[in-house]
Amino acid sequence: MTHKLNTNKQFMIGNGILAFAVIFVVVIFVYMSMRLDQNKNKFHRYSETYDITLTQGFVGDSISVLINDSLCASKRIETLPVTFHITRFAKESALMLVDNETETVSVFELSSQGGLYEFEKDANGVKLLARKQ
Repeated sequence: MTHKLNTNKQFMIGNGILAFAVIFVVVIFVYMSMRLDQNKNKFHRYSETYDITLTQGFVGDSISVLINDSLCASKRIETLPVTFHITRFAKESALMLVDNETETVSVFELSSQGGLYEFEKDANGVKLLARKQ
């Protein structure tokens, strides 16, 4: 009795088809990951601006204004009010006002829509006044 089925040949053909399918899936994933990397590298520009105004209690202080980890301004305050115009450059932003002499840091969360922020300083520290859009 002879065997009409050649099981070894069928097994090898099945493995070959499976190997091509795996290579095809790997190529698709590599292509998709390269496409996603190109989209991540695009720089996003924001049109919103932050107007940071120092109103009272800052005269004579050396102040650094930082948004996230970027230094926006560092100067000694001679006259008040002092306004800094800063264009939003990140999805989420936090403002840090640093007194350079005492190294006191005051941190405030900034809105994603921009706006006008007014600050005053007293014996208790730096305070955010009512925010305006």
